[in-house]
Amino acid sequence: QVQLVESGGGLVQPGGSLRLSCAASRFTFSSYAMSWYRQAPGKERELVATITSGQSTNYADSVKGRFTISRDNAKNTVYLQMNSLKPEDTADYICKAEGYYRGGIYYPSYWGQGTQVTVSS
Repeated sequence: QVQLVESGGGLVQPGGSLRLSCAASRFTFSSYAMSWYRQAPGKERELVATITSGQSTNYADSVKGRFTISRDNAKNTVYLQMNSLKPEDTADYICKAEGYYRGGIYYPSYWGQGTQVTVSS
């Protein structure tokens, strides 16, 4: 069974840092673009960052310059380094393997269960 398991969330003060990890198993990790999404209570889920199989990255404007997404294909793990955290970063952070088509075959998306990040004094 495909599995994405996030870790590293917690409570941090404004201006602090956290590093989230998403450990993947039972799929071809290196072929997938990987993303971090977040969802706060009463808010829509939003895309935070994406890293492609070719190591290209994209970030939401709200986190540019503060967050860094990276991946270690040998460890089947994607990371989100979060610096200069703000209260508005408080959310459940969810890892996703982004589905894609290749050679007429669909490789489906997969979602993790999420890890909570709370930024508060």
